[in-house]
Formats: sequence, C-alpha cells, structure tokens
Amino acid sequence: MRFKTLRDLPREELFAPGHRMCAGCGAAIAMRWVTKVLGPNAIVANATGCVEVTTTPYPETAWMHPYIHVAFENAAAVASGIEAAVKALRRKGRWTAGDTKVVVIAGDGGTYDIGLQSLSGMLERRHDVLYILYDNEAYMNTGIQRSGSTPKFAWTTTTPVGAAARGKVQWKKDIMGIVMAHRVPYAATASISHVLDLANKVKTAAEVRGPTFLHIFAPCVPGWRYPENKTVEVARLAVETGYFPLYEWDHGKLRLNPPSNNHLDKSKRRPLREFLNVQGRFNHLTEEEVAELERELDSYWQYLSKLASISS
Repeated sequence: MRFKTLRDLPREELFAPGHRMCAGCGAAIAMRWVTKVLGPNAIVANATGCVEVTTTPYPETAWMHPYIHVAFENAAAVASGIEAAVKALRRKGRWTAGDTKVVVIAGDGGTYDIGLQSLSGMLERRHDVLYILYDNEAYMNTGIQRSGSTPKFAWTTTTPVGAAARGKVQWKKDIMGIVMAHRVPYAATASISHVLDLANKVKTAAEVRGPTFLHIFAPCVPGWRYPENKTVEVARLAVETGYFPLYEWDHGKLRLNPPSNNHLDKSKRRPLREFLNVQGRFNHLTEEEVAELERELDSYWQYLSKLASISS
C-alpha cells in the first residue's frame, strides 16, 4: 500500500545523527527518508562520495543497516555479488533474514561517470537490486568538479567562468534515458522537496522484483552556492520550474507525477529564472544564456510528452 499522508510515514530512524554532512545537505535529507522507508531488512553498498565520506569516519558510522563502502566504479557490481550470494544462501536454506533488499547508494560521479559501466552490467543481468542515485550535479566531495550530471553553463572549479568560458560547455547527461533503455521494470525521479512522492517511490522500487532505479534530486549548499536554510526551497523550485520533472517508468509506461503532470503546459511552470537566481553557480548567466537553457528545457518536456503518449 502507498503512503497517503505524511503521518503514514515510518517513524523509526535508521540514519543516525552525528554524521559530518553539511548543514542543509540535500543528500542527508534523502538518506534519512530512504532508510526509514526501506526499513531494517536491507543491505547497503555505498560508492565513494559525499555520503560515504561524511557518514563513515572510522571508527564511527551513521548507518544502522549492514553496510559496505566500495569504490566509485563498482558499487553496482558489489551489490550484484551480494544479491547473488543472498539468493544462493536462500536456496540452501541458510538465509534466515527473510526478504532482504540489496540497495546501492551512489552520487552522480559514481553513477553518470565512473560507475556507469557496472550500473549497466547490473541492469543487463537483471539483478534484484535497488540503485539509488543522489544527484548533487558535481563531484562535491573532492572539490566541486564538473560531472556528467552538471548542467550547462554551471560554474564548478573545473568549469570556471570568464571571458573565454561560461561554465560547463556540455548539456547534462540523460541518466534516466540510459537506464530506461535497459528495459528495467521500474525507474523514477524524486526530489527531497516532495517527501511523500519520494517515500512512495522508494517503497515501490524496493518491492518490484528485478533491477530498479531512483534518481533523487539533492541540492548541495557549498557546490551550488546558496544559504543552508534554502535547500528544500531550491529543490522545490527545480520541480516547479520544470527543471527536474517528477515521473515514473513503470513496466514500459511513462507516468508524470504531480505537479509535473501539469508542466507539459509551459504556462503552468514557474519561470526558470526563479530556480537559477537562488544559486551562486548561475550568477553569471546572461539573458541569452537563460533563454538557451529554457529552449533545452522545452525540448526535454516535448521528449517526455512523446514518451508518455507512446507508452500509454
């Protein structure tokens, strides 16, 4: 059953306080809700990144699940091995923990770029693993370097802004499109600003058999250059301006979720400028550059519209 109200959400805390994540960290908010919804019977494989380095400083940990830290490139491969081991032990009658879910937690560096090959292999082999991407749109842990997830024109330490360069040159990679091309049974986008939607998608993805994928939008205070008390506002603006649509790919059908199901009509989206203006990484943008981003956003919504109509 789906959660109908915020009061229905689990109360048990499985992500301990006292970690070293930044004040206002979007990924920290995501991890709290993800672990609450998963419940205690899960095994977590966590790729190197912001979440890993701030939650597991030896000899302490914020994780109340069985947990393994692995390298940037192989979180999905390690999770595949864990899932296969659990299946083998269950066949032999030696697994007594019941229906244990194997879960990957990885950032955009460990998903879009360095970990893409092992992610693709996991999806192609059809492992019963839930892969969760927390997307803060750069390599934040190592100093705010651009990744395949960094949007066009965004400032990072490796995409500076000056006379010769205007931030990142390339468009953001369509990771959901890549995942959906593997014909997975379930994949979805979610935002920390829409907790009920996020929780229901975690629950659904954990219950579906086979490889599932969640793309969670997780703003970063130092990397995006906004005040630490604005994280949820920034995440909400990303959804309401159409920058980050909320949708599900459910057994071959694309379904837009509120409020994104209204945003096919551009007039129902808030101006993109509202999302860009609250972040220092976009302070340099000209009106022409904003207009270019808006045209690309409109093109992406047309793409989603076609997918929704074709798959309906």
